[in-house]
Amino acid sequence: MTDQREIVVIRRPCQSGSVDEGLAALLAAYHLQTQAEKGEDVTDVSGLPDRYRAEVLGPGAAFVDDVVLVALSGDTAVGCLVVTAPVGGRSEVKRLWTDPASRGRGIASELVGAALAHARESGVSTVQLSVWKWRSGAIALYERLGFTVTESWDEREQLVCMERVLGADAAP
Repeated sequence: MTDQREIVVIRRPCQSGSVDEGLAALLAAYHLQTQAEKGEDVTDVSGLPDRYRAEVLGPGAAFVDDVVLVALSGDTAVGCLVVTAPVGGRSEVKRLWTDPASRGRGIASELVGAALAHARESGVSTVQLSVWKWRSGAIALYERLGFTVTESWDEREQLVCMERVLGADAAP
């Protein structure tokens, strides 16, 4: 069977109804899993904090200034990642999520690689991200892709802040 996945860069997630629905489902799964990992009893999107619920219900509005990457397998959205608009030569990678049934296929690596390529093309010199310390698999992935732990810019406990400097000669 041929692997049909490809990375699609969507600048306004609402432009494609089916991709937007898939993106919303991925964001919902991401936020519900994160809340569960924090020990918060949230059973559906209506119980999410307002800002996270807004992302799920309207990703186009929530990420209007950002670039959303969606990994598709055929017509199905199987992964997502948000790259924030550059500020002071920096962008942030947020909301990396791969559907659990699609993990182990390199989708997260492809999404991060596409994010780094986009950041470089946008003139960004540094890409930042934060990840909960219990997500050891994600931390290991980021380290394999050249991110290093840096001083925290966020006051939330158990959050690991990482960054990758983009040099002209470095691969995405």
